[in-house]
Amino acid sequence: MADSLTVKRNITVQAVVTPLWKEEAERETSQAITTSDQQLAQLEQEGQQVIEEIRRQSANPLDPRVQEQVAGVQQQVAAKRAELEEQKRNLLEQQKAIAALEMDAIVEQGQIESTCTVAVGENLVQKLQASIVVKDGVVQSISEGA
Repeated sequence: MADSLTVKRNITVQAVVTPLWKEEAERETSQAITTSDQQLAQLEQEGQQVIEEIRRQSANPLDPRVQEQVAGVQQQVAAKRAELEEQKRNLLEQQKAIAALEMDAIVEQGQIESTCTVAVGENLVQKLQASIVVKDGVVQSISEGA
């Protein structure tokens, strides 16, 4: 029987809000919004091209089968448009939230994976709970079992 074991754990990475962090977060969010707008425009254009191609290839554009195909494409485009618009709304909300953050506030940046050794008699929950606080990319603190 082993006395210790190495296990994987997720470490929460938190960031201190600074002018540099805020500028970077706002820039990333703005770029994501621009990308979302471009995807929406491309979706509309491609959807229209597919519909025009369906109609062009048919002898009778008013044929019910052609109309069904066109309706199907329109439904697919509408569903994808709704998805992209929801994504953009979320990004706009995120942008507002970033703008509202106060300097020196601590925000969750994401997670990274690590390993740790647990031994008989140790508290597993505490061992698995770890976080790192960074300020402009520099580690400020590391906590385990908080």
